[in-house]
Amino acid sequence: MGELNRYIDGYCERVEPGLLAEPLNAVTNLAFIIAAIFIWRLLGSQRLPLARFLTAILFLIGIGSGLFHTFATRWAAMADVLPIAAFILLYIYVANREFVGLSTVWSLAGVALFFVYAPATSYAIDNLFPALGSSTGYASVALLIFLYSAVLWTRQPRAARGLLAGGAILSVSIGFRTIDDHVCSWLPIGTHFMWHILNGIMLAWMIAVYRRHALENPGA
Repeated sequence: MGELNRYIDGYCERVEPGLLAEPLNAVTNLAFIIAAIFIWRLLGSQRLPLARFLTAILFLIGIGSGLFHTFATRWAAMADVLPIAAFILLYIYVANREFVGLSTVWSLAGVALFFVYAPATSYAIDNLFPALGSSTGYASVALLIFLYSAVLWTRQPRAARGLLAGGAILSVSIGFRTIDDHVCSWLPIGTHFMWHILNGIMLAWMIAVYRRHALENPGA
């Protein structure tokens, strides 16, 4: 239990332990929750269970990240990253099944391949762009979104353009996450809060892209 309660100070805004040491980073997690509520209402009575699951995970991302930026411990960090990982894996399944049109088995196989793709790509990105630091894992996700967009460009152009926009928003968001530790001397609040705001928008957008595709291609 001692290790799980180990204090983590990883952001510009946090200068000491305490639940209120990162007020801006904490409150901007409302972006995820507001985005989840918006998408849930947008879904209305539509029977899109995968979109519902993604939206529920989006809500949990807000809760988990809020815990991390208040308690700032290893267990809170786990509460932060696990819902994010769940969203990524489920969205890969959705992309494989709904956008690419793979069978359930092959869609799941594509999800399993992510466990090979992510560390290999993160390693390559870290060597090419060491300044990204801990954001290399997220950069590999942005790259994957762009790859899906390229694959779908002629087959599913609207979905491809939607994914391209989502990848672009994530790329800007990664930029704010990356520079957070480098601006402390002249911007004490840091820039990590923009990571929350933009990611709330991006994740909601990604669900909306799937929703639109599903409504336009019923029974596909």
